[in-house]
Amino acid sequence: MAQKEASVAELTKSFESSSAVLLTEYRGLTVAQLKELRNSIRQDAEFAVVKNTLTKIAANNVGISALDDELKGPSAIAFVHGDPVAVAKGLRAFAKAHPLLVIKGGYFDGKPLTAEEVGKLADLESREVLLAKAAGMFKASMAKAAALFQAPLSKTVRTVEALREKQETAA
Repeated sequence: MAQKEASVAELTKSFESSSAVLLTEYRGLTVAQLKELRNSIRQDAEFAVVKNTLTKIAANNVGISALDDELKGPSAIAFVHGDPVAVAKGLRAFAKAHPLLVIKGGYFDGKPLTAEEVGKLADLESREVLLAKAAGMFKASMAKAAALFQAPLSKTVRTVEALREKQETAA
């Protein structure tokens, strides 16, 4: 009984500290395959095989009841502490290579996700790519602004130079 309470407490803590939770079914995968999956998403998530009843209790402790219906069969959860898009991409890539892994849904930003929505999350570009694009757009707009401010100045210099040359030739 104490061991179950400790497991629920640990799962509750994992739910609380995660920015997203992605639920999978791993029926038929080997231990080596599960280790490969863990290693592939380790940078952004902790992947844990869970007991459904204890997970339901822990999820309900933090106000998440949306996963209750999906917690059937052999379940494993990716507790995301990094980029949710990268984890969704990692799970989808692994599921393509190992069709026995089934993405059942998840919970992100206070809302439940269906398996299709997890797929859409995986279709997004990663945080780094989006930041790089934003930085590129910012840099381009700054370059345009600098050129815009320099244009009147260089035009003025050319005008003054032309007037000076005109006066020299007139004199």
